[in-house]
Amino acid sequence: VQLQASGGGLVQAGGSLRLSCAASGRTFSSYCMGWFRQAPGKEREFVAAINWYGDRRDYADSVKGRFTISRDSAKNMVYLQMNSLKPEDTAVYFCAADSYPRVPSSRVLDYDYWGQGTLVTVSS
Repeated sequence: VQLQASGGGLVQAGGSLRLSCAASGRTFSSYCMGWFRQAPGKEREFVAAINWYGDRRDYADSVKGRFTISRDSAKNMVYLQMNSLKPEDTAVYFCAADSYPRVPSSRVLDYDYWGQGTLVTVSS
């Protein structure tokens, strides 16, 4: 599976962005998908994840109520809608795929495939 994230950019606090992740590979629809982020000088952290069917989602507490993860398996796409953005959301955002059949995971080590990342900068 190859992943390509896009949609990052510069936005003012309170604004919105939608990140997209394009996946290649015929088994994509059976994988759990996640979004993670990494700010300068910090470890990569979990943001959101969704199961293969799209009916189970998990979010980091810091983004609950503001971010929404979704997927369109027919198009091999995963999305992260980010609303009410805050300066602390500034980071490089990565999409990732977990090939093991389980509930959406928040652990970095559970994900086998990673995209290249897209930078989100939120100005105050």
